[in-house]
Amino acid sequence: MDRPNDAQYLALLRTQWKRHNAFPSMAKLCDVLGLSSTASVFGVISRLTEAGYLERVESRIAPTKRFFARPVLGKVRAGVPQTATQEEPEVLTIDDYLIDDPNRTSLMKVRGDSMKDVGIFDGDLVVVEHNTPTKPGDTVVACVDDELTVKTLQLDGAGKFFLQPANPAYQPIFPQTSLEVLGLVIGVVRRTRR
Repeated sequence: MDRPNDAQYLALLRTQWKRHNAFPSMAKLCDVLGLSSTASVFGVISRLTEAGYLERVESRIAPTKRFFARPVLGKVRAGVPQTATQEEPEVLTIDDYLIDDPNRTSLMKVRGDSMKDVGIFDGDLVVVEHNTPTKPGDTVVACVDDELTVKTLQLDGAGKFFLQPANPAYQPIFPQTSLEVLGLVIGVVRRTRR
């Protein structure tokens, strides 16, 4: 960004977008950004547009993909601590990291603990890719006998598919009438603090 204050203005605009999912008029943006004139707001908007954070859509400003990106501050060990390094952070959106094809991807909220041993817990969001080939051993969202579940797809000795939980407190599910795989679980999103 061209000016040090532009990072602060970007932060204020992100907060505004998070709260309202929209930007107000230029006049009201004066209050949001703490500026005294719309000319100053136009200057900030122009710089943030040039930097790729905003774009003009039908004479209004709108966020770009970069607006929602977050810095990746490098790697961090989960074992023995490492020496901190100062590197230029990569910028990435959660969509960039998790989603290959947004037209075939959805999120589903998990209820229950039958998949806890593979790291899927109650309240997590699973990232589900639809119309993707699956194989035994894949974690899938499936409709079995008209009920939805997330389980591991398995094949029994007779060549029939069934669903295996990842918690010994639950039994495998063998379909009585139907089993349809709705999508492949390609990721899990979890908040660790609310």
